[in-house]
Order: sequence, then structure tokens, then C-alpha cells
Amino acid sequence: MANLVTSLCCVVLAAVVVAYAQRRIQLVARNQYERMGSDVTMQCGSLNSDASVSWKVNGTDVISPHHLEGPKLILTEVDLGHNGLYSCFQNPDGERRDTIYLHVGLLPREPVITCRSNTYPKGFYCNWHLQHPTYIPTAFEVDIQHNQRSLTVQKDPVHKNRCHVRFPEVFSSYPYIVNVTAINSLGKTSNTYSFEESNIVKPDPPERVTATPIHSNPRRLEVSWQSPATWPDIDSFPLKYFLRYRPLIREQWQHVELSDSTFHTITDAYAGKEYIIQVAAKDTEIGTWSDWSVAVHATPWIEDPVPNTPATEVDFPIETKTSPIPSSRAPQKSRVPVDRAARVVSLFSPLLLGLMLLLM
Repeated sequence: MANLVTSLCCVVLAAVVVAYAQRRIQLVARNQYERMGSDVTMQCGSLNSDASVSWKVNGTDVISPHHLEGPKLILTEVDLGHNGLYSCFQNPDGERRDTIYLHVGLLPREPVITCRSNTYPKGFYCNWHLQHPTYIPTAFEVDIQHNQRSLTVQKDPVHKNRCHVRFPEVFSSYPYIVNVTAINSLGKTSNTYSFEESNIVKPDPPERVTATPIHSNPRRLEVSWQSPATWPDIDSFPLKYFLRYRPLIREQWQHVELSDSTFHTITDAYAGKEYIIQVAAKDTEIGTWSDWSVAVHATPWIEDPVPNTPATEVDFPIETKTSPIPSSRAPQKSRVPVDRAARVVSLFSPLLLGLMLLLM
């Protein structure tokens, strides 16, 4: 009897577990990917074709063009606006029976592939990208072959659409063949890119470019730089350089191509004008020129102007000339002496008095 009860309990428990698992499966949203512009059909779980259901998207009624066929929701000409979480509920009790996350996107087109070696002869890297978005997750598979054998491909830790490959040999005449396949839930598309070793060599720009005026030389600038740090063997694989410069007041560049020298003196600069200067690098035998270095600015030497000293006022002493004591022999101005005038007045006083008396 105890064994029978135990067996029945196990059967019931198993049924409960199965029912719970089915319920969880129904409640957990499943992804459905569809192509943009197509008509989309979503099935409400495993309900029979005569089941009556209602649908909601993101918690609200479905208002975009659609129609129902039993447990199926059919959307017409879907676009990005149809993306969302769709839930179906069985009538009449309104029990949720399924949840679907609809993703609308596009099949990937052929990826664009480019390859370059900035660490020659150590190795090279390849980039790829899609010219048009797919709007849904898209992955890439990469295969690179040389002389009919696949090479080891190392994914870049920073750039997700880049891989690195070591050269299996140097100065090889066999071409490299790169195949990149773009894959998403709607399908996959591949593209192939072929190149020869010498065609992808392109150094990074020169580094630490400086331009310095030369004292007492108003038309000269001393320019120096360093080879790119990514170039692994400058002694065995030397670089040549290309210098360009111009004053800011002009649009036309002046150019100088140099061998393996990492400095140059500009001798034809305009005095007192600010210059912009850049340098590019290239392997002496193969490949193409690097991009231009970061621009630097410099102005040729300018003589310090002599300061204008203001004239100081000098107080010149005023020469005072004292009149010399006139000599007794020097001619003097004629004037009536005071004592003579007194004698004349005293002489005529009695006469004046007598005249006055007569008149009276």
C-alpha cells in the first residue's frame, strides 16, 4: 500500500513539473525574425486552428494593419515600427498562452573587405563592414588562404570587424584570398577579396613631428620626426618620407621627397608667416604612402624689435647775464637832475607870487 501511494505521488509530481515547464515555456518570450516588407504570421503557441484568441503588442491592442485566422496573427508589409513584444490570450478567460518578440530586419548584403600591412614583414590585418544596415544581429565568418592552405586568423580584441594574420613567408608570389561571410537569422551573403603581398604595405604616419625656427634665419625652419613605432624593422626595411608645408595664408603646398632621413631644413619660408607642416612615410620599394602625420605649426625666427626709448627732457640752465656796471665814460640817457629842478623852482617862485598879486 505504501509503495502504491509513493508511486501515485511521483506520477502527480511529474505531471505538475511538466505542466509548470510548459507554462514557463509559454511565458518566456521567443524571438521571431522577419524580413522587412514581408507579411508575417505569428502562431499563438500550440492552440488548435479553431481557437479564439486576442493579441496585444507591448501591452496595448494591435492597431497596425492585420487580421486573425484562429490562433494566428497576420501582419502585412512589416517595417521597423512593427518591432515589439507580442502576447496572445485565449478567449474567453483571457489566459496568456504565448509571447513572441518580433524583430524586423534585412538580409545582409556583400561585405566590403580591405586589408593592410602596417607592420611589414611581420603581418597584416583585414577589415570588413556592411554598406547597408540589417537592423538585426549579424555575425561574420572569415577565412584567409595562401598557396591553397588556410591561415590562422586572430580576431582583434577591440575592433569586432577586424582580424590579424601573420605572413607565412616574405616576398611570396602567391596571392592571398580573403573570404568574409555575413550571417543573420534571415540568411547569409559572402564576398571574396584577393591581393598580393606588395600591394597592401602601408606604414602608419611618422610620429613626433617637430618644427623649430633657426636663430637669425628668418626664412628657415628645422623639421624633424621619427619613424612609426609600429614599423618593426627600420634597418632591414627602411622607409622614405614625403614632407609638405605651406604658410597659412596660402592654399598651395610645397613638397620635398626624402630618402631615409628623418629631418629637413626648410629654406624658402616666408619671413614672419606661420607654417603648417606634415610628413608621410613609405617603404622604399613596395606599397603605398601612409596617411599624413598630425599637423604641426611653426613660425620662422623673428628678430626682436628694438624698443623705442622715449626722449628725456633735459633741463638746460638758463644763462643769466648780469648787466655790467656802466663806465663813467659811457653815454647815459639825458635826464633832468632832481637838484637842478629844485633850484629852478626856487628861482621862479618870487616872480610867480608877484604876478599873482598884480592880477588880484
